[in-house]
Amino acid sequence: MLEFRGVEKSFRLPGGGRRHILRGLTLDLPRQYRVAIIGRNGAGKSTFLRMIAGTHRPDRGEIRRIGRVSWPMGFSGGFHSALTGRQNARFVARIYGADSDALVEEVSEFCELGPYFDAPFETYSSGMKARLALGVSLATNFDCYLVDEITAVGDVAFRRKAEAAFAARLDRVQIIMVSHSDDTLRKYCNAALFLQDGHAWFFDDLEDGLAAYRETLRA
Repeated sequence: MLEFRGVEKSFRLPGGGRRHILRGLTLDLPRQYRVAIIGRNGAGKSTFLRMIAGTHRPDRGEIRRIGRVSWPMGFSGGFHSALTGRQNARFVARIYGADSDALVEEVSEFCELGPYFDAPFETYSSGMKARLALGVSLATNFDCYLVDEITAVGDVAFRRKAEAAFAARLDRVQIIMVSHSDDTLRKYCNAALFLQDGHAWFFDDLEDGLAAYRETLRA
């Protein structure tokens, strides 16, 4: 479950003024809501995910996390560049108190990195980094997954594997997702949070949220 209490966030613009992401959001998101974060480019969708993860702090207010919340899927900034994929996976397992041998084996099988799993992370392509981040996140078994377009990583076969992994978890985890694909949002989400000009509107029905967003595009 996620709780927002008077959360405010804005950024200073180069030419002066501020761009507001949130203007005092107070909202509870119980676990049964798998939420699509929707809005125009620049509305702050990815920033919103990073605030939930704790990598960006709100200017004011508080975000309460009940249960274990993932980092934004696809974000690999927490991995050590000089360590191998295997060593990074083992390090994450120790942080979260997981069985490191079991987690490393699961990540190795899922990511399909071959010999690169034992190569330094700094040698990975962006796609390989995203695969490792996705594999470690799934193997850690979070209560809430933050997803930012990550199911688009890799070839068709790997995307299907990623989609199946999420589908298998839908009945027991919360998902907060950003995606430009309505079909992807419909596959994983049942509710929506629409961000615009620092304001946020919650819809407990995904289709109502998508309809409200489309209406603003026609305005």
